[in-house]
Amino acid sequence: MTQTPEQPSAADAPSGLSKVWRWIKRGALGTAVVLGVLLAIGLAQAWVPMGGAPSPERAARMAKSPNSKDGIFVNKQALWNDVWGSIASIFEKSPVSAPDGPLPVATDTAERLAKPPQTPLRVTWLGHSTVLFELDGKRIVTDPIFGRAPFPVPALGPQRWYEPPLALEKLQDVDAVLISHDHYDHLDHPTIAQMSQWDTTFITPLGVGAHLEYWGVDPSKIIELDWWDEHKIGPVRIVATPSRHASGRHLTDQNRTLWASYAILGSERRVMFSGDTGLHDDMRTIGERFGPFDLVMIEVGAYHKTWPDWHIGPEQAIVGHQMMKGKLFVPIHWGLFDLASHGWTEPIERVWVAAEKAKATFATPRPGQVMDIDAPPQPERWWPDVPWKTAQEDPLISTLGGDPNKRYAPTP
Repeated sequence: MTQTPEQPSAADAPSGLSKVWRWIKRGALGTAVVLGVLLAIGLAQAWVPMGGAPSPERAARMAKSPNSKDGIFVNKQALWNDVWGSIASIFEKSPVSAPDGPLPVATDTAERLAKPPQTPLRVTWLGHSTVLFELDGKRIVTDPIFGRAPFPVPALGPQRWYEPPLALEKLQDVDAVLISHDHYDHLDHPTIAQMSQWDTTFITPLGVGAHLEYWGVDPSKIIELDWWDEHKIGPVRIVATPSRHASGRHLTDQNRTLWASYAILGSERRVMFSGDTGLHDDMRTIGERFGPFDLVMIEVGAYHKTWPDWHIGPEQAIVGHQMMKGKLFVPIHWGLFDLASHGWTEPIERVWVAAEKAKATFATPRPGQVMDIDAPPQPERWWPDVPWKTAQEDPLISTLGGDPNKRYAPTP
């Protein structure tokens, strides 16, 4: 006798809700797999750009620094951060935090640099903190960033607003490369990897050389300096001077390397390059020991009142310029990347106001503009007129020693 297959009862049939739940679980699993693959790809791309750890020998030298404590470098004046305020500032983004069109970058940079300088000091701002100094026959470049984004995975980082005014392969015969610290917008892996083949000297603060070695730079080409240490490039003295900042390229290496500014001292002309810094008392000491400076270049962009000690901001940059006995002031660290919530022209607009109030001599070169410091260009508003907040509307005043209740004197 043939038996028919037993039919499932209604109780055995999957309900509509269980079917939905099954699909949700499958979808979650698929999403997790996709995210895991993307994370693995991202880590693979970021691993080398994140840099290398110091060797035991390098770490031992770093530990002897008076600026090191328990394996961490420290500022003479602590940094203060309003963490929750910083998070909230993400939602305060200016609608004009980036340009809405091409910028008037100099187009004759390579042509002009091909001709030898006619004076002891010629300077070319190449954007952000990348500057080419030609002093006493030596060519010195600071914080070179020729890559497209200051981020370990470039496609995910803030994109540069214009191509380098001078292609890296045309930046020839460089005698020294100065690195102020190891943050991504100052120490650029693709740039250093290409420069590693050059016959040049790399000068860095303590510990930063580990990244350079990891990226292929011959250790014999690397000079690491503590604050107040110096190294000569021909007749030019390079002195690593204090700054008030931080370092780190990932979560576990915060402040494991030092940060610095540089006094660049020629036989007839003197230059001060700030790197990144908040306002600090050693600026006056730098001016007393090495000033007056024919040129002071201080970062003025990427700031917020919730982290006032990390970056000095426009008004205090003019104060720092005066403390360091500067003659000509040129702002840097603005006009290339979107790194803060303020409008992209705000730093330079506020510099203009502050410099005029202080009766400070200043210049506002276009990216790639070659400047003869003995005949500097008159300030020029080459950027568009877009909304920005004044110092009165959005003041930035560094703390005294990291205490938010104690501040430097407000700028006028």
